[in-house]
Amino acid sequence: MKFKLTALLLVFSIGSLLAQEKKWTLEECIAYAEENNISIAQFELDLENAKIDESDAFGNFLPDANGQISTQASTGLSFDPTTQEPVTTTILTGNGNLTSTINIFNGMRNINRLRRAKMNALAVQYRLDDLKDDIRLNVANTYLSIISNKETLETAKAQYAETVQGLKRTAELVEAGVLPQGDLLDIQATAAGQEQQIVNTENLVLISRINLAQLLQITDYENFDVADVDLEVPPSEVTNRTPKEIFAAALAFRNDIKLAESNVALAEQDLKISKGALLPTLGAFFNYNTRYSDQERFNNITGMLERESFVDQLWLNDGVSYGVQLNVPIFNRFANRNNIKRSQIGVQQAQLQLEQNKLELETEINQAYVNVVNLAKAYEAAQKTLAARRLAYDYSKERYEVGLLNAFDFSQAQARLDNSEADVVRTKYDYIFSLKVLEFYFGLPIVLN
Repeated sequence: MKFKLTALLLVFSIGSLLAQEKKWTLEECIAYAEENNISIAQFELDLENAKIDESDAFGNFLPDANGQISTQASTGLSFDPTTQEPVTTTILTGNGNLTSTINIFNGMRNINRLRRAKMNALAVQYRLDDLKDDIRLNVANTYLSIISNKETLETAKAQYAETVQGLKRTAELVEAGVLPQGDLLDIQATAAGQEQQIVNTENLVLISRINLAQLLQITDYENFDVADVDLEVPPSEVTNRTPKEIFAAALAFRNDIKLAESNVALAEQDLKISKGALLPTLGAFFNYNTRYSDQERFNNITGMLERESFVDQLWLNDGVSYGVQLNVPIFNRFANRNNIKRSQIGVQQAQLQLEQNKLELETEINQAYVNVVNLAKAYEAAQKTLAARRLAYDYSKERYEVGLLNAFDFSQAQARLDNSEADVVRTKYDYIFSLKVLEFYFGLPIVLN
């Protein structure tokens, strides 16, 4: 028993350790978000409701069937339902009927409602897919922010390590009398500032991890982390496309555009349903009924009063009725006409919303394209600036170590180098994310190369 318990605890400990050491890739984060996001779950329920509405619309073509059974007792003057004769005693009666009705024609409204239900299910699916697109983009943005903050943290730690080495050399030079004590204080102040920057960046890493965990509905923030990625700016074919080409491609697959187009089709279908109310409706019905009474009747054959059995009365007293009914709308206080006008306005509103969505999409694509162009230039400029700052820093370091440059000027050169390194990291990830956004509009999957 102890051996089994120990083995169980060991397996549990290993499982917990593996869960803590798991590093999430971007693809895993996106897949997990799609499976566990609350908004997606709510929209999936809306899709289930839309499918139920489709079943309701199909059911309108089928006949209905309703059964009814009743029994009652009366004392005093009443009528025997089996003979329609008055009786003045206590009488127990029963009635049963089965009725079925079917709508033969109702102005094409059943057909149009079925078509609308199918269109609505498709529109809800587009809305769900559009939400998934937005979540994929949000996950990618948050994921890249973690990687960016981690790289910034590593850069800050490397800068601090170099400053610590410089601090040791400065202390030796001060002790040897080559440099004044003030230079040591300046380097110490620089090191303290870098320590503070490391703490701030560590907080940014933690906050970005928490943001992504919340987006994935994961509550174990402390053990959640993403995979370490040595990410460089990937080549992308989308940079060879014009904004018009990207916009034309986006119109063919973007779910928000498909949703807007579906809303136009739904509004047009609502208009057809409203116009159907002006047409006559034709329906048919069938009814089977029977009845029972506990009263005795005179039997002409035996010459005696007898009571028919319950089963025999059901067969002797049954009957059927059937027929058709035609309803012609003549005047209903302008209700149908006003509904048609409302539906016509709804069509116009849906068409305007579609055009508005297209304009917004074109604006977003143009803005994303401009961002890619500008951030590419900014990243290139940041790299050139970093190279120049590094050369300047190396030159200042050589002069400082031989006493030809004071600590303040050397700290300024180091600060400019630190800022340049931070700018390279920032512009690189801004550029990568802007590329992913533009690829997203072009229909390419969100992946990190």
